[in-house]
Amino acid sequence: MSGWLDGTADRPARAELGEAVRLSLRSLEHRAPGRSVEVRVPPFAAVQCLDGPRHTRGTPPNVVETDPRTWLELAAGRLVWDEAVRDGRVSVSGNRADLSTLLPVEPA
Repeated sequence: MSGWLDGTADRPARAELGEAVRLSLRSLEHRAPGRSVEVRVPPFAAVQCLDGPRHTRGTPPNVVETDPRTWLELAAGRLVWDEAVRDGRVSVSGNRADLSTLLPVEPA
């Protein structure tokens, strides 16, 4: 996976990529439990995290969404949150949708 993130290897198999995304999101969820921010990495997974007002129906007010490669770069500390948001690689909505203090994530 690191070779792909470095640009020195081909994209990993879909199953491997999906597993890496799910495990890293699970680590984020474990590190910052709660239900006030939804983090989406389509097509593989979405989790809710961060303590605060709980969301139960419809589109949550605090959403982070990005592609698998960007998420894994953020989770591994290869990309800085502010840079990813500024460059449009991460879509954020809501005043709680800032994961900068939680990245990189450590395995659960």
